[in-house]
Amino acid sequence: MFFCQSAFRSAVVVLFVCVAVFSHAQPLFPPTVHRVVFLGNSITYAGGYVTNIDAYYRLHYPAQPIEFINVGLPSETVSGLSEEGHADGKFPRPDLHERLARVLALTKPDLVFASYGMNDGIYLPFDKDRFRKFQDGINWLHDEVQKTGAQIIHLTPPVYDELKGGKKGYATVLDRYSDWLLSQRSTKKWTVIDVHYPMKAYLEAHRRVDATFALNGFALASDGVHVGETGHWLMARSILVGLGDKAVSSAADMASAVASIPNASQALKLVADRQHVLKDAWLTATGHTRPGMTIGLPLREAQAKASEIDTQLRALLP
Repeated sequence: MFFCQSAFRSAVVVLFVCVAVFSHAQPLFPPTVHRVVFLGNSITYAGGYVTNIDAYYRLHYPAQPIEFINVGLPSETVSGLSEEGHADGKFPRPDLHERLARVLALTKPDLVFASYGMNDGIYLPFDKDRFRKFQDGINWLHDEVQKTGAQIIHLTPPVYDELKGGKKGYATVLDRYSDWLLSQRSTKKWTVIDVHYPMKAYLEAHRRVDATFALNGFALASDGVHVGETGHWLMARSILVGLGDKAVSSAADMASAVASIPNASQALKLVADRQHVLKDAWLTATGHTRPGMTIGLPLREAQAKASEIDTQLRALLP
């Protein structure tokens, strides 16, 4: 459920607070929200949880179309920090401060989801100065988004798996970063959705049964940061529940969350294709300093391809 900012007008506040949460009849967003932007690092860029939210919303709330834009950038921080030798010394971590103004100007969001913290402690033990830089960065981000008139929802960072990643104590660092973000619900009346502790609980519960279990899957078996399909679903589910959709809380995966809808599996693939085309186009159009990223199609060309996919989706769905 949203916890609205004072900057929102009273009518919008009522819509946020009074949304019906026990059915799919009412959208999760007020009618003023048409474009939603996701900011974050490589987990956001990978896009699984963004695609899940996009597809779920399209399938369950077709009466209010929303554009979900992924502009996550791998390696990025909001703290401006970078560890020595990052990327084998090829480049420092990109800093959101460098690109945020361009992203907001071009995407023109009504709502922003921000997922930071995983990289911001730069995989070192807890340090007060690093923590303060993270806090300063989050406060700056919050203010900059609000200056545009958009709403911002902060996400706690995903869980770090020390068994796979090997950075001892870093899971506790992210616990502290998450606790601070969650505390802003009461101290500043921010909207903060917790993905960290649901993921941590799931990981710990499964590891008690299978000591080798990991959220990152076999492809990234030595990586404690990135998650596979299950991890992205846990993030998406936590966000959807946080927005007020209680019906999804018992869904074990994306497939079961949309199983009642005809042609849902085909629709999910089309939404994933659409997200894939657009995310590189938006990143290229807004600009960034990170080397090695795919050069996206010109934005208008990518949007034309996305429009073709939209036509296929309309023909596919009831």
